Amino acid sequence: MANHKSALKRIRQTETRNARNRYQHKTTRNAVRDLRELTDKAEAEKRFTEVSSMVDKLAKTNIIHANKAANLKSSIKRHINKLK
Repeated sequence: MANHKSALKRIRQTETRNARNRYQHKTTRNAVRDLRELTDKAEAEKRFTEVSSMVDKLAKTNIIHANKAANLKSSIKRHINKLK
């Protein structure tokens, strides 16, 4: 158990940030999954900008690594380019 006021505050902040990070990461993973299931190229292109933005935000806040974000976006784009 924490003995200092500042330590208690840090615990509260950590719990809040963990919850936010978990929510954002899970939401982005679901968006990527839904995008990969699309078969319409026009719809996929439209959704790609939204998903790409979500992935970039995760990388910017160090929830995921920048290289992972780049690899994700690249693989999604390759999937979209295969669509007709």
